[in-house]
Amino acid sequence: MNQEKSIYVIIGGTSGIGEAVTKHLNSANSIVHVASRKTGLDISDEKAVHHYLESIGPIDHLVVTAGSYAPSGKVTDVSIEEAKTAFDAKFWGSIHAAKHAARYLKPNGSITLTTGMLSRKVVANTYVKSAMNAALEAVTKVLAKELAPIRVNAISPGLTTTTAYQHMNPLSRESMYESAKRNLPVGKLGDASDIAMAYVMAMTNPYMTGSIIDIDGGSLIS
Repeated sequence: MNQEKSIYVIIGGTSGIGEAVTKHLNSANSIVHVASRKTGLDISDEKAVHHYLESIGPIDHLVVTAGSYAPSGKVTDVSIEEAKTAFDAKFWGSIHAAKHAARYLKPNGSITLTTGMLSRKVVANTYVKSAMNAALEAVTKVLAKELAPIRVNAISPGLTTTTAYQHMNPLSRESMYESAKRNLPVGKLGDASDIAMAYVMAMTNPYMTGSIIDIDGGSLIS
C-alpha cells in the first residue's frame, strides 16, 4: 500500500536555515516545494505569493525563513525607507504566506514562521530587527487561535553561521562570532542544521501550537 506523501512549502529554502530544513525533509515520502528570490518569488509581493501557492494546491506544511535582512543602527541614523523594505519582506511577507497558505493547508497541517532572539534581547542599534521579530511573535499566537486546527508556531534562532551575515565586514563578522562563542552558555555558535531540527519538531509535534521556540545557544539567559 502506497503511503500518501507529505507536501511541504519552504519559502526561503534556497539558502541558510531554509536550505537546511529542506535537506531534513527530502525523502521518498515527501514532496518539497522550495521558493525564494533566487527562484523568482518576491515574498513582499502578495499577488506573487498568492499565485505561487495557488499553483501548488493542497499542502501539509508551510515554513517561512525568508527576509532575514534588516538595517542596523540608531533610530536617528537608519533610513526609514530601508526599515520599511525590511518589514515588507520579513513581516508582511510572512503574513502574505500565512494568509494564502491557510486556504490550502490540510486540517492537521502547520505554519512555521521565523523570528529571532532580538525580539526579546535588548541590543542597541537593532530596533528594526527587534520590532519585526516581536511583531511576528505576537502574530504567531493570534494566528494559532484564528486558524485552528491548523497549528502555527515560530522558531526564534540565535546567532547562526549562515550567509545572512555575508555582507558584513569580514573582521567585524569574525569578531562577532568569537564574542558569541565566549559568552554563550553552550560555548559554540549554532549552524543551520541545529536550527532546522526545531522546524521539524514544530511540524511533526501535533500538540504544539502558538509556541515560540528559542534555539539560541542560551543567548537569552547570558
